[in-house]
Amino acid sequence: MPSSQSLVAIIDWARSPLGDPASLVEKSVIGEAAEVRRFLCGSDDDFIDEICEAAAIIVWHNTPIGAPGLARLKNCRAIIRNGVGFDSVDVAAARQLGIPVCNVPDYGTEEVADHAIALILALCRQLFPLDAEAKSLGWVIRVEPKLRRLRELTLGIVGLGRIGTATALRAKALGFNVIFHDPYLPNGADKAVGIERVRSLDELLVRCDVLSLHCPLNEETRHLIDERELSMMKEGSFVVNTARGAVIRKDAILAALREGRIAGAGLDVVEGEPLKTAEEAASPNLIVTCHAAFCSVESKIEMRTTSARIALAAVRGEPLENVVNATVP
Repeated sequence: MPSSQSLVAIIDWARSPLGDPASLVEKSVIGEAAEVRRFLCGSDDDFIDEICEAAAIIVWHNTPIGAPGLARLKNCRAIIRNGVGFDSVDVAAARQLGIPVCNVPDYGTEEVADHAIALILALCRQLFPLDAEAKSLGWVIRVEPKLRRLRELTLGIVGLGRIGTATALRAKALGFNVIFHDPYLPNGADKAVGIERVRSLDELLVRCDVLSLHCPLNEETRHLIDERELSMMKEGSFVVNTARGAVIRKDAILAALREGRIAGAGLDVVEGEPLKTAEEAASPNLIVTCHAAFCSVESKIEMRTTSARIALAAVRGEPLENVVNATVP
């Protein structure tokens, strides 16, 4: 049995902490099996000796952990990324070192799908320009040419995983014609969900009025949407991203907005987030939220509980859930 002195280190991003100093949720799950402590770090450069001795590490938010930081870990039995994405951890280096990397793939499914739909509705119904007009004590519907009837629109989804599927079902209920592209999904998924599958990204881009991205970030999907892809979309189309920022090249989409090549964008995530300049923030017809699609009181408790459960299993030497870096040597 592990010593009561085993440590579970919670790494919270110093730039934007999302946990709480007391870590009460994690402690309620792990109990007396290990000490639980929270550390604020900008990156793995900030790892102190206690972190390097930890039996398990829970990583919040975007704290980057690369090969040099991983090599300093002496007793780590699991790194748990407190969320769906795990691109902030060098999973290949971890695999070489025999460290399993886990994630929490399902905790925010409802929230992210709801957020995507909220951005889609805000764009199609031009809620923010109408709000600004009304609050300026005006009553002129200047954005009337951009107001769209949902059941006349085609929503194109890239990535029909958990969140993409949840978004598709919500969109169907609102009357959208929903199509999707996902080269890794087995045949028949379209029939199960009742939406149309298209076999190429290019076909989806040409056909859709609203593009919604729900794919992970990796070398294949980085800058999946760039100047070429945006130029293929219909005039007056909208783009929504609740996946990972770098799936869309930031300069390309901001230029498309400035030049009026697309009618609007709703981005919960942005490449190199947050936005860096007032000029970027002033891009026309742009809605940006703070990488917050996953957030709700309920989802954060679920996420933290799952991460703590995986950390507890690591401390106890039990099988781990949601390992993302395949077979560990």
